[in-house]
Amino acid sequence: MTGDILFQADNISKTFGGLKAVNDVSFALRAGIVTTLVGPNGAGKTTLFNAMTGHLVPDQGSVTFLGKSILGLPHWKIARLGVGRTFQDLKLFSHMTVLENVTTATESGSWLWQTGGRAAKAARIERVERALEATQLVRRRDTRAVDLSYAERKFLSIARIMASGARLWLLDEPASGLDRSSYDRFLTVLRNEVTSGVTICIIEHNLDIVQSISDRIAFLDQGKLLAEGEPKTILSDPALAAIYFGERGP
Repeated sequence: MTGDILFQADNISKTFGGLKAVNDVSFALRAGIVTTLVGPNGAGKTTLFNAMTGHLVPDQGSVTFLGKSILGLPHWKIARLGVGRTFQDLKLFSHMTVLENVTTATESGSWLWQTGGRAAKAARIERVERALEATQLVRRRDTRAVDLSYAERKFLSIARIMASGARLWLLDEPASGLDRSSYDRFLTVLRNEVTSGVTICIIEHNLDIVQSISDRIAFLDQGKLLAEGEPKTILSDPALAAIYFGERGP
């Protein structure tokens, strides 16, 4: 197993009315690798992400980051602890520029009463510029988010997490709808960040991406964690493949 446990979810459950969207799920995210959550639509992947990041409060279970409980904390506090999150709908500031969008991710380190002075300010600017460079958005820095292409908006959501300095990235279908060139660039960005010390967990449906990027896979179905392990083992399991492709038995 690679790395120490960075993030732990134990016995997480979340019910909406009569639907148990997440049902007693436990799994860990280990430092320095990419873990992918896979499963058919409606498996509970995004609900689990929401429960992990304070956007939903689970009905039961515990959530820890760096060995400390974060259960019940609001999502903005969890983000400031170093857990970055993207969404399927991206949640960009549409009428702000690329530079402004990325700069907002550093706001918790730029309050007037905080210490650090010029050195802290220089470090924030450096993080922003590095994020723009890594995502190839430097030339679009003064363009409003609403005027970007779909792929550029996807990369902008990644740039914001990068600039925040988050140690753990939780990415909800970050490569969906990307063209081949953008897809290759996306994989390069993620691998470079993992090499530099970031830990990543992604929700992804594209099996090409799952095979290309995953160090470990967790398979969810109908709110339950059915399997977790090495990609080759999970992806070669005929029973899981049948569930994933909607070929369940009677």
